[in-house]
Amino acid sequence: MKDLARFSREASETAKTAPASRSAVASQNLPQVQLLTISEEEAGQRIDNFLLRICKGVPKSHIYRVLRSGEVRVNKGRIDQTYRLVEGDMVRVPPIRVAERQESVVPGAEFRILFEDSHMLVIDKPAGVAVHGGSGVSYGVIEQLRAARPQAKFLELVHRLDRDTSGVLLIAKKRSALTNLHDQMRDGVTDKRYLTLVQGDWKNARQHIKLPLFKYSTADGERRVRVQADGQASHTVFSLLRRFGEFALLEAELKTGRTHQIRVHLSSSGFPIVGDDKYGDFPLNKALQKADGRRIAFKRMFLHAWRISFTHPESGETVTLKAALPQECENFLRSLREDGDDEALPQGIAGDGEE
Repeated sequence: MKDLARFSREASETAKTAPASRSAVASQNLPQVQLLTISEEEAGQRIDNFLLRICKGVPKSHIYRVLRSGEVRVNKGRIDQTYRLVEGDMVRVPPIRVAERQESVVPGAEFRILFEDSHMLVIDKPAGVAVHGGSGVSYGVIEQLRAARPQAKFLELVHRLDRDTSGVLLIAKKRSALTNLHDQMRDGVTDKRYLTLVQGDWKNARQHIKLPLFKYSTADGERRVRVQADGQASHTVFSLLRRFGEFALLEAELKTGRTHQIRVHLSSSGFPIVGDDKYGDFPLNKALQKADGRRIAFKRMFLHAWRISFTHPESGETVTLKAALPQECENFLRSLREDGDDEALPQGIAGDGEE
């Protein structure tokens, strides 16, 4: 057993230390009560979320137990788990003892940057990489970015992408930016577009799908979604970009942001996404993993977050960012063309300037 100091630091006479130093001081294994002064970047979050973030590895039940006991205090007073921190608050964190465990080493990594300033970072996430650790994945994009940028005071995901989905991913570098962008997404201000390839004879140039979605877990704990009458209201608008024989390239515009929304809306409508290993056509996916004549092999899900528009949290200006189709997707589309078909891919989606 050891006193877990990785989520705390020594009380200082100056009482104000940059949040970036928390991890460095945490490694000193200090057993006594710690006093943490809340910085501007840490202000606004609930005390329980603050403790869960800095006490990584400590069970949630333990965190809530010390909150209920009154051992955690803010400005020398008792608070409940819903208290929102204010800049300058002095948080008393008691020593917490947990079984010592081996820490996994997260390799730092950078990803292709689409936009970056002092408020946010926008990257082009590759397929096959989780956005965060959990559910059998020890680390993801956000942990790798934090490891690559140890000087960063704040890095948090604004939204998520499925592991097998590629494309535009927003990361906040300030809590104020995170809150602002979350508000925009909740209020429907952001415009998020995806590109996807489905099997089937898609008829309409523009089609709205409104099917309620219900989240559940399989027997082995895997998260899934299905259409169900008492599920959450969900709305996707699909536009036909081009047909490729038995396949159709679509643009999906999210009006709501439910888990697996695009995938389940399409699958339930009879148009499975190529390569979708949860809701797709499994015999088709297996067949597509091998080349057949002109058609090359394809071994991923064809779902790509290609464009997003939002209001910059500081300037108030509209920002529109695009991530061109990954090369493997672009090459696959070209291989689906019939002999003599030299029609270009839809404007703006190709990565090599083809329009």
